[in-house]
Amino acid sequence: MRQKAEPHAIPDEATDASPENCCAPPKKRGTHADGFGAAFCASMAALCAEVFVAGTAGVFVLLSREHDGIPSGALMIAALALGVVLLTVLVSGFVTAAAVMPALSLARRAAARRSWSASPLWVLAAVPAVSAATVAVFGGVAALGSLSFAPPLRYLLWWVCLTAGLLPAAFAGQAAARRVREARVGSVARRVMTGGLVAWLAVGAVGAGAYGSGLVEVYEPPRLSASDLAGTWTDGRGGTVRLGSDGNAVADGLDNFIWDGTGKDRPKDCDGAGTWKEVKESGRVEGVSLRIGSCELAREWSVTGTQTEPRIYHEIGKPGSGKRYVLTKVVKHKK
Repeated sequence: MRQKAEPHAIPDEATDASPENCCAPPKKRGTHADGFGAAFCASMAALCAEVFVAGTAGVFVLLSREHDGIPSGALMIAALALGVVLLTVLVSGFVTAAAVMPALSLARRAAARRSWSASPLWVLAAVPAVSAATVAVFGGVAALGSLSFAPPLRYLLWWVCLTAGLLPAAFAGQAAARRVREARVGSVARRVMTGGLVAWLAVGAVGAGAYGSGLVEVYEPPRLSASDLAGTWTDGRGGTVRLGSDGNAVADGLDNFIWDGTGKDRPKDCDGAGTWKEVKESGRVEGVSLRIGSCELAREWSVTGTQTEPRIYHEIGKPGSGKRYVLTKVVKHKK
């Protein structure tokens, strides 16, 4: 007897099969956007805006203070501006990667562990912690290089400044990442750049108005003559040099910085007689050339200070070190 074959059970998925379903490409699993790229761009934009606004304000302030001069020439100014822009972008990217993104990650993980929403308060708590770790790392590296620690107050100041600079960038990064995760349109980085541009133009307008109206004047070194240079100059620590009107000079305890072979200039007292003369450029006195033969002192000092309180100085150590040995003229005020 021939047995009837029982029909095979057809799976439910197969019953839904149709020519359209067979030919349709398989659906891709949705990917969860974490907004890393948007947060990185927004943070860089915020840091760049901070640097340009603060730097412009700082330049306006420094123009009224004592400085060695500003670059002249359109080509020099353009090259300097381009270098500053490129350096700002590179530094902002490094700071974002080294400090801002770790702070955002720390804030997100802390909020997720406690099943709370990632509010700005978590960023407000994470940024100081990351700033403290950054100051500790870089401060330790600097201490190893110089074989000495900086004063504790300096580390505290670095921490405060770094925290204040990172907070706006971290808030901008968190807002950008949230918009991406919520699929909302609009670029936070673009808004930050627009706001930064407006702030930069406002600072520039205020500074230009202050200098253009004469409310603030650009610093200029004092205009001195040979008779103004003649007299007694002191370093405030007992070292003096007397410049005579006849071109003779007498040093008493003046510091003479001599290379000691270990990479540092060691001061030695200089006593004795010598000569001096003014150093001119384009008919204007720019400094003093001093020679004391007994202690082999041969220096050219630049003029700075003001017309009422002139000073002369020369650099100590390597060029561009920023260290100066300054002498102030002893002025006898009339009673």
